[in-house]
Amino acid sequence: MERVGVLKVIYTQCISRYSKETCFLFIFQSDIQICRWEKEVSLNRLFYVAIRGDDITVKSYKVESRITSRFCHTTVKSSVVNSGPNAQSIGFNVQIPKRAFITNFTMNVNGIMFVGSVKEKTVARNLYAQARARGKAAGLVRYGTDMETFKTEVHVPPGSKIEFELHYQEMMQRKLGFYEHSLYLQPGRLVPQFQVDVYIYEPNGIASVETPNTLGEHFSGMAKLTSSKDKAHVVFKPSLQQQRKCENCTTSAIDGIFTVKYDVLRDSNAGELHYWSLLFQFKMKQTVEAMQTILDDLTMDDYFSIVDFNHNVRCWSEELVPGSTIQVAEAKKYIQNIKPNGGTNINEALMRAVQMLVKASNQGMIDPRSVSMIMLVSDGDPTVGEIKLSAIQKNVKKVMREEFSLFSLGIGFDVDYDFLERIAMENRGVAQRIYTSHDASDQIRRFYSQVSSPLLRKITVQFPEDSVSDVTQNHFDKYFSGSELVVAGKVLPSESTTLNSFTTAFADRLDLSLQTEADYLELDAALAQQQHAFTGFARQMWAYITVNQLLAERSLAPTAGKKRKITQRILTLAVEHQFVTPLTALLVESEEAKERLLADSPRDPKQGCCAGSGMVVTVVCLCVFCVTVENDPHFIVHLPKNNMDVCFNIDSEPGHILNLVSDPGAGVVVNGQLVGSKRVEEKEKVYTYFGTISVFYQPDGIRVSVTTDRIDLTDGRNNHSFTWGATADITQDRVKVSIVKDSKVMVTVDDKITVMVLLHRVWKKHPTHVDFLGLYIPNNNQYSSQAHGLIGQFGQEPEVRVFNLHQGADPLKKEATMEVKGNKLVVTRGWQKDYRRDQKRGSDVFCWFIHNSGKGFIDGHYTNYIVPRLDSFLPLPL
Repeated sequence: MERVGVLKVIYTQCISRYSKETCFLFIFQSDIQICRWEKEVSLNRLFYVAIRGDDITVKSYKVESRITSRFCHTTVKSSVVNSGPNAQSIGFNVQIPKRAFITNFTMNVNGIMFVGSVKEKTVARNLYAQARARGKAAGLVRYGTDMETFKTEVHVPPGSKIEFELHYQEMMQRKLGFYEHSLYLQPGRLVPQFQVDVYIYEPNGIASVETPNTLGEHFSGMAKLTSSKDKAHVVFKPSLQQQRKCENCTTSAIDGIFTVKYDVLRDSNAGELHYWSLLFQFKMKQTVEAMQTILDDLTMDDYFSIVDFNHNVRCWSEELVPGSTIQVAEAKKYIQNIKPNGGTNINEALMRAVQMLVKASNQGMIDPRSVSMIMLVSDGDPTVGEIKLSAIQKNVKKVMREEFSLFSLGIGFDVDYDFLERIAMENRGVAQRIYTSHDASDQIRRFYSQVSSPLLRKITVQFPEDSVSDVTQNHFDKYFSGSELVVAGKVLPSESTTLNSFTTAFADRLDLSLQTEADYLELDAALAQQQHAFTGFARQMWAYITVNQLLAERSLAPTAGKKRKITQRILTLAVEHQFVTPLTALLVESEEAKERLLADSPRDPKQGCCAGSGMVVTVVCLCVFCVTVENDPHFIVHLPKNNMDVCFNIDSEPGHILNLVSDPGAGVVVNGQLVGSKRVEEKEKVYTYFGTISVFYQPDGIRVSVTTDRIDLTDGRNNHSFTWGATADITQDRVKVSIVKDSKVMVTVDDKITVMVLLHRVWKKHPTHVDFLGLYIPNNNQYSSQAHGLIGQFGQEPEVRVFNLHQGADPLKKEATMEVKGNKLVVTRGWQKDYRRDQKRGSDVFCWFIHNSGKGFIDGHYTNYIVPRLDSFLPLPL
């Protein structure tokens, strides 16, 4: 049985006894035993679709990346609705590059906001333990070659609306002459609003931009690119039909990595540096092809040998030999004949390799200015000879010369990758894990291509004394062709606005000294004017580089005291700049911290290709919402007992005054007067909006009238008028008015009834739209038993039953039958705008839509709610 089949069996058996959350993590532990099966992509598709749920509607999925001077801030947003008849768990999964730091996550669950903040792990875990969110989970799971997955899960009742938003930042790494930005896209279903935007701003100019067709021929040519000298914008926005796998398919063809590659204008390279490469071979058959390709890349200027190690250590040649055609052919034959023999003697193999380089150096075969490299390739921990990792590390460091470098490749998960990384970094090299999938040989070839062309050595970047502080690493052992070295720091206050830098390096036949100067205030001004750039990128870039360098130093710290000091520096920076690192965690809290979720950064496991961390619990979703009225006007009524939102429009005429709340018992009336859109042609429909909202409190004779121009407070004798251009708080008798400049007005009567009015401005020259007002009334207003009106009548919540859910005429909108107030109505799933949190774009509220101006849901006909004046109560009975 294939690996995915085994996992499905395990999962099916698990959920028959335990929760989905528990089984989700259990699957990853079970998969440790079968992760050698080369089906990583299948497992990924089984669990890591972006949005998980059985009967859900994904209204939107949007990704935006802003790259400024190689530093990238990515935002992933999705709006999801539980459109099924039952409560269920809905998951939000985002695969991000392993080198990225998550900076924030927010989640809106039926109006309850959960906001993330990065804290030290112990602090975050203690706070999390004090108020665990029920039925919500968040975590990070490491998986795949270059990605890890942020996952969160929330258990919600039917009709619930959830909005997810994840932010992460990363430094673009230049490899083989390009910066490559990758976004993993796997929505798992058709999405009405699907869009990817990548904005690039490079002050020095953009040399090239391309969008490789990594999503397959289905989407060939759909990524649209616009660019100028220093800016580029890539947009990928397939329509619903374009997303389909086939013309009538209901499944999405979007499944893979969306890639943008670019490079910047730069000076030409300083010249190539010849080197001698020593390759270590091992016993895995699947890398023979890759090693043969590497041998093909050698030239007569290169000297090499091969050391094969398992239980024993064998050298193909005891001395380095030139990379001639004959020698390469002989080496290929040797590799082809290597047989697995058990055992791993890493220590002895490394000692033999170093001895070979030392001998060649002593004999004058190696130019001191060249790069001498050892490439260690291993698929297991040491089992023969010296097996203590710290001892091997110490032995290698003792014999390695400064002109030698060690590069490590770890195959699969039976090898201690942390050890390979430490031993490489300590000896002027880098490490990479190779995953045992079908493209293992390609992974090795790509790694070799990145390190096979060193151009410069001993690079130092310096600045004048007292001009900068907190400079990141500015001494580098090597510079490889197609890569980039980045130094960041803080510019100190000075009379001069010019920053100078001095760079020295050498190659095989030259010494290099460069001096540059830049006006940083001019650069700041240019950045401030760029819409493609994101605010504060330089500060975040500096922190990103510094934290990564400190993490590397920490892994090599010689003493516990030194490690503690480095750890504290990392924690301080990570918390200040809100980076989720191996030492920090993302604490996601609801308002007033009543519920909390915790997402830890994962450890890179030695075993188990799917091991990871995550917190799982159970949930009750709380709903606190208000009645909303917006343009047309749209009404959204939240029914807390029925846990649903119901929407309807009122198709009335400009100038009509609609009664919204009429409560003679409390002495309060809320009315709204309609205005029309601009009429372009006689036959065009005139849309209506609220142009005036009036709140009248009869006992004190006070009326608050809000228009798009001003706010008037009248008590029958005096009139106080305020513009939208100022923030003010006014209290008269038992009426309080709070004005937020150019935003909203809150009117509170007798501390029992509150009305919020939101101002919407539109472009003055818009051909049809006009400024208008939105109205929001909370459900917890304390009305009397006499309350009525289009909104007031729902102070007494009616019994509502929705059944007979079925596909509607629109394939994206389901229909059902609603039983309410003795009526059976045909209702449709729809969306309406809520502008409380985002006044420009608004957020969508998923609701059951009542047709014919709310007929059957409201008492009587909507015309019964038209009143003569802004202070008129509704005549009773209707």
